[in-house]
Amino acid sequence: MASAVIGTVLAVSGAVAPASAAGDGYRASIRTIEAATARTMIGVSWRRGCPVPLADLRRVQLTHWGFDRVRHAGELIVHKDVAGKVVAAFHTLYAARFPIRRMNRVDRYRADDNASMTADNTSAFNCRPITGSTSGFSVHSYGRAIDLNPLENPYVKGRTVLPPAGQAFTDRSAPRPGMIRHGDRAWSAFTTRGFTWGGSWRTLKDYQHFEAPA
Repeated sequence: MASAVIGTVLAVSGAVAPASAAGDGYRASIRTIEAATARTMIGVSWRRGCPVPLADLRRVQLTHWGFDRVRHAGELIVHKDVAGKVVAAFHTLYAARFPIRRMNRVDRYRADDNASMTADNTSAFNCRPITGSTSGFSVHSYGRAIDLNPLENPYVKGRTVLPPAGQAFTDRSAPRPGMIRHGDRAWSAFTTRGFTWGGSWRTLKDYQHFEAPA
């Protein structure tokens, strides 16, 4: 079953946009899902029945600043329609030296969202239900959502805080490194490009979450 899917991916593999280099040291590339990456995703972050085919997803590799004030290489899987906006948004974060703990595909965590959040991992595509549900598809399943620094920007619903260590960051009254607050550079990097912020939701607060409409 997997080999048939990989065969389809091979037909569209290769660079979609060449790697770009900015004068400030920012590097980014957008590529289709090649066979090697597809093998690590099938049965993990992607499976048959997911609402988006692998051919519609893109592998984005980019430079970001870490909390150690050193440049790091990050990787995200996003929908092809938002890949360019994602690269531009993270360039804004890079220019502002906004720190990001780590940026790995969720496949490294066996697509376990809780494990990824606990690691303070910034991620995007993951074919999974909406948080707190066992059915339906999260916007992450479409490759149209980014979770940025989930420890510093936790999901909060009533007494539920995810990841649990994010409890230390539920007080949003003062800015701290890696935190997203309404109106700041991280917030504007995404919202000016058509993304909405989960920190503005009323019934719950998903401070890490940005999503783009279909």
